[in-house]
Amino acid sequence: MSFQTVLVRGTGLLGTSIGLGLRASGKEVWLSDPSQVAVSIAADIGAGRVWNDERHPDLVVVAAPPEATAEEVHRALVRHPEAIVVDIASVKGSVLDELRQFPGETDLTRYVGTHPMAGRERSGPVAARGALFTSMPWVICPHEDVAEETVAAAEELARLLGASLHRMTPAQHDGSVALISHLPQVAASLVASRLQNAPQQALGLSGNGLRDVTRIAASDPNLWVQILTYNAPAVLEILYGLREDVNQLIGTLEAPRAPGGQADIAQLIAEGNAGVARIPGKHGSPPQSFTVVTVIVDDRPGQIAALLNDVAEIGTNVEDMRMDHSAGHEVGMVELSVLPGRAEELAQALTHIGWKVVLT
Repeated sequence: MSFQTVLVRGTGLLGTSIGLGLRASGKEVWLSDPSQVAVSIAADIGAGRVWNDERHPDLVVVAAPPEATAEEVHRALVRHPEAIVVDIASVKGSVLDELRQFPGETDLTRYVGTHPMAGRERSGPVAARGALFTSMPWVICPHEDVAEETVAAAEELARLLGASLHRMTPAQHDGSVALISHLPQVAASLVASRLQNAPQQALGLSGNGLRDVTRIAASDPNLWVQILTYNAPAVLEILYGLREDVNQLIGTLEAPRAPGGQADIAQLIAEGNAGVARIPGKHGSPPQSFTVVTVIVDDRPGQIAALLNDVAEIGTNVEDMRMDHSAGHEVGMVELSVLPGRAEELAQALTHIGWKVVLT
């Protein structure tokens, strides 16, 4: 099925971004949201037109919080009996279970759950971007009652927005996001919570390691209450295993010099190494090791831009970049991850230009 008119129910970051992307592809988009301010902003920035209740779309995209998703999907299926309905909630199994519990017969042949794995550090329609989903995973979760044309429409939606398609069952999806998204959030929040009463002199020693581990702890509590509540079974299964590992480590550290204690610690770190090595590289490519070229820059405007301009002139592709600051010194350390075969050439060229370089 090819759709021409789309109703986006929910004009937050994701809903508004979907509207912007669909408008750019030539589709007619209508917008609806409980917040008149949010829907007005989304319309003002070009994501679509405010919905007139009498219009019936070909496709409804429900971009509501997890706790409201099932009700919104059900309402859309009833109100628009010819439309295909998809949702973009971050949990899938519990939404489908709720839909099956509504009184009367709900036409689930016209519904399929989806989940675009994209976002930003900011929220709301003002943060929306039409290219937000480009090259990002978009999971389609068919269930046993869904019509193939419904799945085809959901896949067309993802393709129009430039996403990469993935098919999973609702249970497979929920187990996957529990591991790669929900567990990291829980771990980051638990670690960050230990910092609440930490001495300031201890925090003054912190560097990128602590920032990396706790970055996502600055998340919306209201949203994560819903996500963890609705995906509790899948998250619990992983936490039980993590608890066993933590208990084993506690027992080891209570007597770290006992026979086998240091071997247990080494095994824990080695298993972490093995897990990290399985994380895909950029654009979903196979994992790859990079060499880090560290450049020391003055902490003043324009230094990062100048460095990256010189790297571009040298012709080396930067696979990843991060920055740390030296405690007590007004300098920054920019870590450029490059292919091993290009690292020495880049280091020599930057040194020749005048940059202070450390090849790791």
